[in-house]
Amino acid sequence: MPESAGYLRIADDVITDVQAGRLKPGDRLPSVDETRKRYGVSYGTVQLAYVRLEALRVIRRHQGKGVFVNDPRLWMREP
Repeated sequence: MPESAGYLRIADDVITDVQAGRLKPGDRLPSVDETRKRYGVSYGTVQLAYVRLEALRVIRRHQGKGVFVNDPRLWMREP
């Protein structure tokens, strides 16, 4: 898979995990380094995924503390 598409896969996986209940509001996501190793992508690719997720309001970042899942009611639409 091209590196540029890696960030979409990471973001989609996080969204899927939230929708399936595997990730809950307030859960901390793995570090950028852990995610980078898991997906075999660069640091920048993980950062892009997190920027996308933050723009979609799926996550929130706290400097020095980590990346956390937002309440899905902030970003999920009713079916």
